[in-house]
Amino acid sequence: MDLQGKTALVTGSTSGIGLGIARALAGQGMRLIFNGLATPEQEETVRGELTERSGQTALYWEADLRLGAELLPALHDLGPVDVLVNNAGIQHTAPIEEFPPERWESVLALNLSAAFYTIHALLPAMNQRGWGRIINVASAHGLVASVHKAAYVAAKHGLLGLTKVVALEQAGRGVTCNALCPGWVLTPLVQQQIEARAVQEGISLETARHDLLLEKQPSGHFTTVEQLGQWAVFLCSPACDNVTGTSLPVDGGWTAR
Repeated sequence: MDLQGKTALVTGSTSGIGLGIARALAGQGMRLIFNGLATPEQEETVRGELTERSGQTALYWEADLRLGAELLPALHDLGPVDVLVNNAGIQHTAPIEEFPPERWESVLALNLSAAFYTIHALLPAMNQRGWGRIINVASAHGLVASVHKAAYVAAKHGLLGLTKVVALEQAGRGVTCNALCPGWVLTPLVQQQIEARAVQEGISLETARHDLLLEKQPSGHFTTVEQLGQWAVFLCSPACDNVTGTSLPVDGGWTAR
């Protein structure tokens, strides 16, 4: 597989799943454009690591992906992008009758609409070059639902629908579009959920972690960001030239129930 010299944009890649994917793609010699919330110190740390891994200077794209159509000029200014990974996302939990409308709009804007706008802007150049990979990071919640997650579940289900439409429209043109559907991944955000649960229920962190996993994930193990990074690399390989429109669960059996 020769990804040397190609460029990847990974949204939400200053930590967690996005950073894991960015690291894996950089390890294949790709130039990285990374994006997310970061302090100047974090920005420089991530830039240095991705540059060292790839041998090409990484670019930090500081953009609020909830801006919708306002993003389009800035996306065009990024230049050719060969691999697009739509990973940026946020979460809010509440019963529907208590769900703040502004949080609904924010979750859908970042988790779903932002992917439409990045694809809208970057797809034409992929078609001109006759090669491209679009990877949408969805979730097990793109395939099944959980209570109190109306906006997140709606957005991730929508992202799988968008993935299928893009795949059908690009079939036979050298551009594929697939979705990764992770279950529980031990990111900083999930660690916060574990800590909050431990405090709320008066249990140890280890017990809270165990209970969280086994409620949904039969394997009893977290998926790692490194594993998701390798999935992204695989989707860019010649082995996946004819893999498109798929939703790939990486969830320890969550959605097999």
